[in-house]
Amino acid sequence: MVMDFIHDQVEKLMSTLSGLAGEAVALKEHIFRLADDIIGMLGFGDMYNSDKFPQHKNLEHVLEEATHAQASFSAEDYFPNIVGRLVDRITGLAARRERIFKQLDTFFEIIIEQHLDPRHVKPHNGDLVDRLIGLWKDKSGTLSITRDHVKGIIFGTFIGGSDTASVTILWAMAELIRKPRLLKKVQNEIRGVVGSNERVCQDDMAKLGYLKRVVKETLRLHPPATMLLPREAMRDIQIGGYDVPAKTRIYVNAWAIGRDPTSWPDDPEEFKPERFETSEIDFKGAHFELTPFGAGRRICPALSMSTATVEFTLANLLYCFEWALPEGTVVSMEEEGKLIPLLKTRLVLVPTAYRRLAAELLSKLICSQLGSYRVIKHVIVSLLKYQ
Repeated sequence: MVMDFIHDQVEKLMSTLSGLAGEAVALKEHIFRLADDIIGMLGFGDMYNSDKFPQHKNLEHVLEEATHAQASFSAEDYFPNIVGRLVDRITGLAARRERIFKQLDTFFEIIIEQHLDPRHVKPHNGDLVDRLIGLWKDKSGTLSITRDHVKGIIFGTFIGGSDTASVTILWAMAELIRKPRLLKKVQNEIRGVVGSNERVCQDDMAKLGYLKRVVKETLRLHPPATMLLPREAMRDIQIGGYDVPAKTRIYVNAWAIGRDPTSWPDDPEEFKPERFETSEIDFKGAHFELTPFGAGRRICPALSMSTATVEFTLANLLYCFEWALPEGTVVSMEEEGKLIPLLKTRLVLVPTAYRRLAAELLSKLICSQLGSYRVIKHVIVSLLKYQ
């Protein structure tokens, strides 16, 4: 079911970009919308982009605010007493967090109430909220959750799923466009596997070893969050010779771990997917050299869905289009310096239809009479370019 949602949304993205072939496209808007729609549809079902949930756009804004607030300096983190709380009151951070919490709580209450409505039509097997409500209402099971747990899981899924996937896709495209040799290498692999099919399908993914290494290398250099969610020591422990008292809050710097020359002696600052050809290191929690999603019992619950979204979207972007920078421009790899490390400068690229697909696309547009003159013109230009 998850891959069906991802497939449908990626198909919409490919169609949108086909209509923009030959034009300079700011990828961020399209990629973030893709990830948001996948998470929204999986979590809330068809209501997410419908009139039943007109607060959709507002929710996106508040979730972004919540991420920024989470990354803001808080005096209470360093002085967990009345002094820290007073400073956060004076700076306005406490009031900002309370406002965001109330807005999110209102959104999630609306979602839960609509799913509790007897007239609510469940999709096949139900969406995420349907299943969580089932666990909440089932008092006979071993797992007991409350209404607040349901809200918390919804929030965590949105923050962990949409940003993780979209940020990783954008960084991967930025790294590849800077290294034409690597871009061509991964495109050749994908096109060799897919052959003459119109799109990459799920069955192709297991054969795309180099693409998976590109994703690993992207996550190493550009983890979706520079700092993992903080942990708290449950008892007095010792780490690396340092005494850590119980109740100590511990922050893990995933960005620094991924660039540590002790673990990555071969040019740790360079984008080299080949480093994983002979390495078994993965990002699923078993290897502490690469921890973009965390590890242990608190590993990111959206890991599998996010990985599937990133790999499948990248595969289709690289298969369906040739990519280039607008004339006279270069890629800036400077980060925004926030908890979620986005590119500071918009990534603007020019997609051109892959020549094997261009003729078929042109035929479909003409036959259906749905294609605009602009789209057909760009496809013809693409065909002439590769003659």
